[in-house]
Amino acid sequence: MNAHPCTSTDPLGELLAQFPEYAKTSVLDELRRTDYARLDAHGHAYLDYTGGGVYADSQIRDHAALITAEALGNPHSVSLASTASTRLVERARRAVLDYFRAAGNYTAIFTLNASGALKLVGESFPFVEGSRFLLTFDNHNSVNGIREFARGKGATFDYVPITLPDLRLDMAALEAHMARIDRSVPNLFAFPAQSNFSGVKHPLDLVERAHAEGWSVLLDAAAFVPTNPLDLSAVRPDFVTISFYKMFGYPTGVGALLVRNDALPLLHRPWFAGGTVNFATVQGKAHILSPGEAGFEDGTLNYLGIPAVEIGLRHLERIGIDTIQTRVQSLAGWLLSKLLALRHANGRPMVRIYGPATMKARGATITMNFYDPDGHLIDYRRVEELAGERGISLRTGCFCNPGAGEAAEQLTEADMRAAMEAGDDMNLQRFVQLMQSRGGKAAGAIRVSFGLASNVDDAARFLAFAEELRDQTRLTLGDVSFDIESCRVIRDGA
Repeated sequence: MNAHPCTSTDPLGELLAQFPEYAKTSVLDELRRTDYARLDAHGHAYLDYTGGGVYADSQIRDHAALITAEALGNPHSVSLASTASTRLVERARRAVLDYFRAAGNYTAIFTLNASGALKLVGESFPFVEGSRFLLTFDNHNSVNGIREFARGKGATFDYVPITLPDLRLDMAALEAHMARIDRSVPNLFAFPAQSNFSGVKHPLDLVERAHAEGWSVLLDAAAFVPTNPLDLSAVRPDFVTISFYKMFGYPTGVGALLVRNDALPLLHRPWFAGGTVNFATVQGKAHILSPGEAGFEDGTLNYLGIPAVEIGLRHLERIGIDTIQTRVQSLAGWLLSKLLALRHANGRPMVRIYGPATMKARGATITMNFYDPDGHLIDYRRVEELAGERGISLRTGCFCNPGAGEAAEQLTEADMRAAMEAGDDMNLQRFVQLMQSRGGKAAGAIRVSFGLASNVDDAARFLAFAEELRDQTRLTLGDVSFDIESCRVIRDGA
């Protein structure tokens, strides 16, 4: 593969000319040199913040100091070690509510991750026959999965389509769906604050519009809150799901469901577990569920990991979420304009962007595919492999967001039925091959995303890599050489 010189000889100068506000984010350059020095030490351009944040060295040091300062034990007791753990967990819980300006109005329930939080809503929401579950094409699979709980209780579910080419919600269709509601039964509307596929920011005023029609609202905020403020005293969904490793990298294995206090009585657990009951009897064949968050936190909490959440939140507060937002929006805006301008020698576009072509109401996530000079799709798996050779981490695949991918690639219901009918061993690799056989359709894409430790060099390195693909064909680039079946980041990534 022949290298092509980067056309941006002064990326920082170009960025500042286009986004002068970037200059106000220099505090993040200092943090990159100190708290995130390992990135540059390894020559690593990390561009998968939608998949997972990067933790700061100071977070690890502060967490280690915290948990080694005293003996901590299972919080389901009143021993000295148990009481110490409970104190730290409850301090983290208060920090979460304070960060989102939700104290007094919401209950914070710790979960294993955002998916665990969504599952809690799905299994506990009181769907009945006649209920409706309304969701969008642009939802993560962990939201899509709630439809199985709705179906199992006799409720119906419908999807609001998204429009091309920007992949925004079809507002006319949404209004029509919202108007079809039986207010005598519980109904749930779910949407993402920001798409993990396209980066589109869906309007948060949909929360109150849905409430006015009689819907309960589930807001998936996992992709939104790492780089945007969410004030739950102003925007008041019934349920909010978040993932802390996506916000600040560490700890993994801890998420949260924030439930508005007046919506909490709606939820009814279909089972109970250790830690969720005040009383349970074998002979009496009955149980009394614990009130509040305790009735939803199954088993033993991650009492060593949860205290790191407060440390991460304080890290974000010291930086300022507005500073992070300014930085990532500037980087994404500059890279987006550069990618859209890339052309092969024959004038054909090199890149197809999925979603808006500007930064208006979009986040710092850019999803794309590359095409050769003859207009043939370049296998995204080969692009990922080549990027890895150049020290660039990005994400490829479907990002657990099939609806957005189907809409972006204009895949049809017939295409999906063909895949389902091809056998129970259908997977992403076979699906890619099947779609190629059905008129050369694409299935899967390439995603780059920015976060708090990103800088202009990361964006410029990806642009230089993209320019290397100029005038390359599928033959000159070669085939995918890694084992796709063992590449779980493609199959299971967020």
